[in-house]
Amino acid sequence: MSSSHFGVNSKITAASLLLALGIIYGDIGTSPLYVLKAVVGNNPVSAKLIYGGISCIFWTLTFQTTFKYIILTLMADNKGEGGIFSLYSLVRRYGKHLLIPTILGASALLADGIITPPVTVSSAIEGLRNLPALSNISTIPIVIVIISLMFFIQRFGTHKVGTSFGPAMFIWFSMLFVLGVNQVIHYPQIFAALNPYYAYDFLTTYPSVLLILGAVFLATTGAEALYSDLGHCGRKNIRLTWIFVKICLITNYMGQAAWLMSTQADKFLNNRNPFYEIMPNWFLIPGITIATLAAIIASQALISGSYTLVNEAMNLNFWPRVSVRQPSESKGQIYIPSVNLLLWLGCIMVVLYFKESIHMEAAYGLAITLTMISTTFLLGHYLYHIKKWNIALVIFITAVFLFIELGFLIANSEKFMEGGYITLLIAGVNGVVMLIMYYGRKISASFTKYTNLLDHKKEIVELSHDEEIPKFCTHLIYLTKSNVKNQIELKVINSIMAKKPKRADVYWFVHLRRTNEPYTLTYDVTELVDDKMITVNINIGFRLQPKTEYYFKQIVRELAKNKELNLHIRPDGSTKYNNEPDFKFVVIEKFLSVENEFSLKHGFLLNAYFLLKQIGLSDERAFGLEKSDVIVEQRPLVYKPLSNLHLKRVGASK
Repeated sequence: MSSSHFGVNSKITAASLLLALGIIYGDIGTSPLYVLKAVVGNNPVSAKLIYGGISCIFWTLTFQTTFKYIILTLMADNKGEGGIFSLYSLVRRYGKHLLIPTILGASALLADGIITPPVTVSSAIEGLRNLPALSNISTIPIVIVIISLMFFIQRFGTHKVGTSFGPAMFIWFSMLFVLGVNQVIHYPQIFAALNPYYAYDFLTTYPSVLLILGAVFLATTGAEALYSDLGHCGRKNIRLTWIFVKICLITNYMGQAAWLMSTQADKFLNNRNPFYEIMPNWFLIPGITIATLAAIIASQALISGSYTLVNEAMNLNFWPRVSVRQPSESKGQIYIPSVNLLLWLGCIMVVLYFKESIHMEAAYGLAITLTMISTTFLLGHYLYHIKKWNIALVIFITAVFLFIELGFLIANSEKFMEGGYITLLIAGVNGVVMLIMYYGRKISASFTKYTNLLDHKKEIVELSHDEEIPKFCTHLIYLTKSNVKNQIELKVINSIMAKKPKRADVYWFVHLRRTNEPYTLTYDVTELVDDKMITVNINIGFRLQPKTEYYFKQIVRELAKNKELNLHIRPDGSTKYNNEPDFKFVVIEKFLSVENEFSLKHGFLLNAYFLLKQIGLSDERAFGLEKSDVIVEQRPLVYKPLSNLHLKRVGASK
């Protein structure tokens, strides 16, 4: 869910703390539903397993979530925004090699959005089997219905429903705490598990420790989503609420462990979930209801996070342009129909394929480990280049986190054949799409020829005054990708001076520049020839969706109102029959010429790039242009012309 933009220094109020609980902690907050169940699995319950497992969970949350994300990574805000693309935007100027970990992390995070709803909702609904009358119920239809309803309501926006997420999650965490305390008071010896010795002893002596360590990692999988939602709640609110959340989580984990130790079970009760076993029988139905609601909130956070991630990827040229809608007036709340459909299909396939949450756990965790490793690389660059920390300290911090995360990666790789390959396959597809879009656009841009606009002002002015040429429009606007002042693509000049030249009263050259900041929206204007040739640079934050036509018309109104460029006294093309100004936008799109000869690598990249562009939105829709005001021209991209082509004449002329 996205909500009002609080910023990193937002005030701490009851409302802001509830907002943080509702948005930030859905994923990590629902981990008690399945983590200890996965840790124990089918292993005999023993002190070494339970104490070692709880100790590993506690110190994983301490090192990974508290130290890495709450203390360090939350410092890396980009004008109040967090997430892997925000972090990349801060450090990308310090090395081209940072592109790969960014794409790897973002791709894995998108894959996580497909596995989180099935595993959390399934774990919650499976609590129904603790009711005697429903002990053999199939939960698959219920899970599919709940997930389908979640994705269906996305198009209407979740702002109104989202206001209840905070109180609901407060009830959830309070329930975790009370259930945990109720068991710990009967077995207080479990507090000893917080001693790091038990984690060390467990990791060095327990057989099949790698499989169990992969389950331990599930306790911290929501930490990356926590950073991504920095902009919605603010650093202070997240850090303060984490104290409450961590206490509730650890108390519940220890409560489940206390119950396991006090029952002295030889086996794990046929895979029954200790989370529901510690509930009193009279509280099962309310408990399952609250757990299901918490699972829905956790899923909603991942779904909304996926929309934001794809939107940022598009704006940074990592993803094909797709339709983005804003279902409510809340800043930052967006809805992407194509992503919604893909996520829904992915979630339903995961439910049908794995059937039970215990099987889904094998696919959970492997992809998000890659995201955490990627964030560690980027964070190291941030601490060194931006915060100016000592290089030795940065290397030490990075090495510690990489050691932990690589250990979890090795542990999770043990689950590859049990389902981990599913999320890696999804992440791999996402990564290939991002690489194709980035490098395909880069190759395409490298073959764009530029010219100095001032070298052509004489002929453009002459054309504008030549009444023998039919007037094309009053205001002719070209979108240009040139970042250099007075520089323009040669294809723009060729378009103006075509066989049928485009005569206009005013020629505008508009450039949209994506900034490293999230919500920038500024512009500047340069008049190259009085009232004839004008350049406009519009600076747009990487989290905003462009509305170029709206921006341009507002700029013209402001210039006329301020009596600049003489726009207030010259005709704008409107008539007594229609008072709308006479604007025409020209968009020049490339297509891959058949005259090209490709190497295998460049042929694949360019063909795949142009295919993805065709699947995505057209340039005019992507830039927010109305079709009635747009002319689209097609220009061939000749990457490498055919050579050594010999045509042989076979017939004699008469």
